[in-house]
Amino acid sequence: MNLVTRYVAAVQRELPDNKREEIGRELKANIMDQLDALAEQQGELSESDIAVVLKQMGRPRSVAQQFVPPQPLIRLSYMPLYQYTLFMVLGILFLLQVLQTTMAWLSSADMGLVRYLLNLAGGFLDDAIFGFASITAGFWLMSRQPVETGPGCDTDWQPDQLPDAGPGWQHISFQDIFTDLATYMFLLVVIWYPVWMPADQLDTLRFMVSDQAHQFLKWVSPLAVLGIAASLWQLRQRFWSRQMLMGNIALNLALVVVTLTLAASGPLIHADAAQWQNVFDLAQLERSAVITLVIIALFPLWEVGRDVRRIRSYQR
Repeated sequence: MNLVTRYVAAVQRELPDNKREEIGRELKANIMDQLDALAEQQGELSESDIAVVLKQMGRPRSVAQQFVPPQPLIRLSYMPLYQYTLFMVLGILFLLQVLQTTMAWLSSADMGLVRYLLNLAGGFLDDAIFGFASITAGFWLMSRQPVETGPGCDTDWQPDQLPDAGPGWQHISFQDIFTDLATYMFLLVVIWYPVWMPADQLDTLRFMVSDQAHQFLKWVSPLAVLGIAASLWQLRQRFWSRQMLMGNIALNLALVVVTLTLAASGPLIHADAAQWQNVFDLAQLERSAVITLVIIALFPLWEVGRDVRRIRSYQR
C-alpha cells in the first residue's frame, strides 16, 4: 500500500494546512474502499492493479481541487461589476487619449497621420495597462474580504424594473458607445482648434481644409454635440428603445445630409496646399476629398437602414 500513502501525501501537499489531515483521511478511506471492492473480484492486488485505480482517480492536484476548489483572482459575484468598471474606465481613457493626441497632432507641424495613429495607440496602451492593473488590484482586494450572506443581502433590485424581453440587438455595447464618443469628440477638436490653439501655432499649422469648408463645419458642429449627448444617454440606458432608435435615425440622416452637402459645396482643399504640390495637384486632392466624404456618408446611411429595420421589428 505504499502507492496509496504516496498518492494521499501528494494530494495533501496541494491542500491548505488546516484541511490536509481531514481530507487525507477521507481520501484514503475512499481509495481503500475501492481497492477492497476490487480485491473481492480479483483476489490479491498487485502494485500495478493499485496504480491503475489511482491513475483513474486523476492527478493529485486535480483531486485536491475537487475537495478545495481554487479561489479565483476576482470573486465571481464581482465579475459583472468588474467588467462594467473596466469597460467604463478604458473607454474614458480612450476618449482622453483621442483628445490629447488630436491636440498634439494639430499643434505639430511634422506629425503625419501614421505618427498620429501610432501615438494614439501607444498612449492608450500605456493608460490601459495602468488602468487594468489598478482596477484588477482593487477588485482582488475586495475579493479577499469575507462574504456577507443572508436573506437580505441581495434585495437591492425590483423585478418590475427589468427591461422588456427582446432581441439581442437591443443591448447597446460599450464598444459602439465609446467609438461614437471618440468620433464626435475628434470632430469637435478638429473643427474648433482655433479657439484653444495659440496664435503662433496657428501660423505654422498645415491644415488642408479650405476656409469655406471649415466655416460650414462650424455651423453644423452642434450635430457633434448632439451625438455626444445621445451617446451619453445610451451609456446610461444601455438598451435600445423605440424613441432612442428614432432619435438615432434623425441624427444619422442629418449627418448624411451634412456630409454630402459638404462634398458638393467645394472647394474643400486650400488652394495653397504647398506641402502636396510635389505629389498631387489640387484637382486630384479635391476629387479624393469628395470621394472620401461620400464613403464616410455611407456609414450613417447604413445605420439609418439598420435602425429602420429594428423599428419595424417592434411593430410585428
